[in-house]
Amino acid sequence: MNQEEQLERYSRQMLFAPIGKEGQEALSKKSVLIVGVGALGTVLANHLVRAGVGLVRLADRDYVEKSNLQRQMLFDEDDVLAATPKAIAAKQKLERINSSIEIEAYVTDVTKDTLPALMDGIDIVLDGTDNFRTRFLLNDMAFQARVPFAYGGAVSSRGMSALFIPGQTPCLRCFINQGAGDGQTCDTIGVISPVVDIVASYQVVEVLKYLVDDRKALRRTLKSFDIWGNHQFDLKMDRPKENCPTCQKREYPALSDEEDHITTLCGRETVQIHTGQELNLETWSERLSKVAEVKKTPFLLRAHLSSEEKLVLFPDGRVLVQGTEDVSRAKSIFNQYIGG
Repeated sequence: MNQEEQLERYSRQMLFAPIGKEGQEALSKKSVLIVGVGALGTVLANHLVRAGVGLVRLADRDYVEKSNLQRQMLFDEDDVLAATPKAIAAKQKLERINSSIEIEAYVTDVTKDTLPALMDGIDIVLDGTDNFRTRFLLNDMAFQARVPFAYGGAVSSRGMSALFIPGQTPCLRCFINQGAGDGQTCDTIGVISPVVDIVASYQVVEVLKYLVDDRKALRRTLKSFDIWGNHQFDLKMDRPKENCPTCQKREYPALSDEEDHITTLCGRETVQIHTGQELNLETWSERLSKVAEVKKTPFLLRAHLSSEEKLVLFPDGRVLVQGTEDVSRAKSIFNQYIGG
């Protein structure tokens, strides 16, 4: 983008003194990773792409469903009909918004094995996820790599956000114990879209401050609020938790945990099973079409086994067994149609 085009596209942002021309040039050279391209992730990506961050990398394992449209701002009904993976659908929309930056999309399960490559060359990691297992993984990997981690969470009408910077602030584990969640998710108690926008906006503004090197303006708190109940609270991040395994002892528990190849997706009647090997969708389409109603896209394969149960296969080896949260039942269906 030449100087004239930059002045036109980012003129209002550059008029904002803390960013200015120098800050805009800095943003154009930065790279960010957004893990999770759902409610939070689409808002995060929208803001950062429009702001002119040079590289925006997206990672998500899921595809667009009708229930997403209430709050996931980059998707539409065509994406639902096509069962487009969220990362791909977001990339397609974002490239029409800003063609002058680089946008990468990865349809993958973010694990301790896949995350290092996703973080390669990244200046900051943003949390667009919906579960603490992945958040603790991002927290531990970011602190090990000495890369800032912008945490955000939204459920019901409540939200939380914080920017954790290795060597300068405590980490997520200093404030939230692993396994201490109450099981409340968007799929079990719902969420209203304004809280999503607010949380993501809080995340992005701290990220922009960091990327343009306005460190004195950073908010050194973990902010929590309830927009329906009309209250908010800021918890100072001045003191790490004694013997924190991540930012104090540098043990990084999430990086040493054994990955379970079977995961129950809470509240969605879905069990994910990772085969450990790539799946040829064309081959599986031929096999499963004999016993199920099959729909194949370039990114995934859906096989309807009954009115309640179906399989969703991804090229990276993941299989979603939908219609049950019973792991034993999911294994049985998996073994029956895919094999052990």
